[in-house]
Amino acid sequence: MNMYLAIAAGGALGACARYSVAHFALRLFGSGFPIGTLFVNVAGSLLMGMLIEVMALRWSPSPELRVLMVTGFLGAFTTFSTFSLDAAVQIQKGAYMVAGGYIFVSVALSVIGLFAGLYIMRMLLT
Repeated sequence: MNMYLAIAAGGALGACARYSVAHFALRLFGSGFPIGTLFVNVAGSLLMGMLIEVMALRWSPSPELRVLMVTGFLGAFTTFSTFSLDAAVQIQKGAYMVAGGYIFVSVALSVIGLFAGLYIMRMLLT
C-alpha cells in the first residue's frame, strides 16, 4: 500500500507541476505553439535521464521514493520521459531499428489515437 501512496503523492505533485508550467507558458508565449507541452516533455525526459543515471551510479533511494519520483512525479509531469527512456534503452542496446520503429509508431499512433478520441466524442456528443 505504501507504494501506491507514494505513486499517488508523486503523481499529484507532477500533475500540478505540469499544469503550472503549461499555464505559465500559455500566459507568457500565447497559444500559437504548444511551448508549455514541449518544455514539459523535454524537461521531463531530461529529469528522467538524470534521475535514472544518478540512481544507477550514486544513489539508491528506497523503493517508495523511487516510484514517487519516477512513476508518480515524472509519470504525471510527462509520460514522454518514460517514452524517451524506453527508446534510449533500445538505442543503448544497439537495437536501432527497434528504437526507430518504436519512436515512429509511438508518435504516429498517439497522434492518430488523439484524433480518433476527438472524433469518437464528437460523434457521441453532437
